[in-house]
Amino acid sequence: MRAELKSLSPEVARIVAAHLVAAGQLIDDDPELAYRHAEAARRRAARLPVVREATAEAAYAAGLHEAALAQFRVLRRMTGSPDFLPVMADCLRALGKSRQALDLVEEGLAEIQDPAMAVEIRIVQAGARADLGQGEEASRLLRQLIERPPARTPQPALARAWYAWADQELAAGRQDEARHGFARAVKLDPSGQTDALDRLDALDGFVLELDEDALEDETESAELGDGAGDGAEVGRPDAVEAGPTGRGGRGRETGETDAAPADGGGGSEAPADPEDGGETDVVESDVVESDTAQLDAAEAGADDGAAEAVAADSDQRPGVD
Repeated sequence: MRAELKSLSPEVARIVAAHLVAAGQLIDDDPELAYRHAEAARRRAARLPVVREATAEAAYAAGLHEAALAQFRVLRRMTGSPDFLPVMADCLRALGKSRQALDLVEEGLAEIQDPAMAVEIRIVQAGARADLGQGEEASRLLRQLIERPPARTPQPALARAWYAWADQELAAGRQDEARHGFARAVKLDPSGQTDALDRLDALDGFVLELDEDALEDETESAELGDGAGDGAEVGRPDAVEAGPTGRGGRGRETGETDAAPADGGGGSEAPADPEDGGETDVVESDVVESDTAQLDAAEAGADDGAAEAVAADSDQRPGVD
């Protein structure tokens, strides 16, 4: 990122870096706000691939699939990398264009060399088949993937393949196979990047429900010493037995990368970017402050904190490293 930012003036580079840092920090908890930060960076540095990628990923995380697809297309033209094809195909699925997604998958199968990306493109391929009502073909493709994965496939990618197969088996009503697949995904994914363990628990017939407000109140009371000597158990969540949830919570994971295609992305889509996306003129500091003031308090706080961190680093050496 630093190398790309060197092409900007120091002032604009600091602002762009601050927005990119804020977008990265917010993308998991508040993807819509992360997208707004990424868009603010794109308006100032549209020709930088790192900015385009941040914008595309934030739009994808926020469910803005048309905006994400537009950014990924520009990014692929900028870099020439085929590794963006899986997520582009997944965006097409989310937009209800599964046949077009399959066309893009064929292109990816021929070009992608990275084992993890090769797994992703096959998962999307199976998902597109399922979208078109070809569930058995989707199961066959995923079975083939878990039995003969690409050489040197990393464990997280294998976990996603097993998860996708298990989800498809569950959709077909084969619960034993689904349980086996989710269990394999759990073993391959000790860091919990998928929710395979939750899906396995649901199949076994129970879910854990937490009353977070009550838990927080009890924790605060414990910290203040309330009831410390009366033997009360603090912060003890109640486990609630429930019947098997079936396909509950299935969402995007069947044959997808990250977004749920069923609703076509949901919400209002941001306008698609022009083909090459011209870089706007350098913004003076008073205009930047005006733009930032239009964001909500949370965005402003993230922006200011990121800007101070970047500015402090910049004060120790000229320009942007």
